[in-house]
Amino acid sequence: MSTTTTTTTTEATPITAENILRLFPDIDTTSAALDGHDEEQIRLMDEVCIVLDENDLPIGTASKKLCHLMTNIDKGLLHRAFSVFLFDDQNRLLLQQRASEKITFPDMWTNTCCSHPLHIPSETGSTLPESIEGVKHAAQRKLDHELGIKKEQVPLENFRFLTRIHYKAPSDGKWGEHEIDYILFIKANVDLNPNRNEVKDTKYVSPTELKTLFADPELKFTPWFKLICESMLFEWWESLDSGLEKFENEQQIRRM
Repeated sequence: MSTTTTTTTTEATPITAENILRLFPDIDTTSAALDGHDEEQIRLMDEVCIVLDENDLPIGTASKKLCHLMTNIDKGLLHRAFSVFLFDDQNRLLLQQRASEKITFPDMWTNTCCSHPLHIPSETGSTLPESIEGVKHAAQRKLDHELGIKKEQVPLENFRFLTRIHYKAPSDGKWGEHEIDYILFIKANVDLNPNRNEVKDTKYVSPTELKTLFADPELKFTPWFKLICESMLFEWWESLDSGLEKFENEQQIRRM
């Protein structure tokens, strides 16, 4: 992991899909890459993500499909994301295994919920406080969509924002991720009703159990989850009940 980089405050570019085509005139906008995939997952690829510059300022919008094609990622397309780490009252972390139907990183184990704020009023922001509030709303939405966790069990005020990580990772030759990922912790006892089109399996783990899982060559983990685990997660986890505040609200973006 490289050192953290200070962001600069500048005027955000108007957030429009047209602006993306102006900034990235040669991006791939065809739909051929989706051929043969699950119908519901193809539909979700039309969701509108927030495209960013390297300082996390919105510069436009693009579909989830456009944002996750490696050909476009290699041309610099970067979007906003979030990763939720949900712990129960025993401080066990809830993991999910992504469904086989997922277009990116299918069947891989990862943290509780990983997704994207959308270009809708409640989830979009240009300043850091606005953006944090937006990803918390998106986290509530996706915890319900993927795991059936109702928002009443994960109130907005209980999410704790730690930091942002900027990383790029391929899924296969065609798809990948290039994100500024907001890390959210929350401690809650929740009722699970997983959406099987999104989630294949779930598991609560202690730190020791997670390290044992990482040692199993039969298991595969998403690249962002491995990055976070190998760099920061276990230190944060130790401070979950006392001292986590010293890691909260980091202003810099961690480049990984």
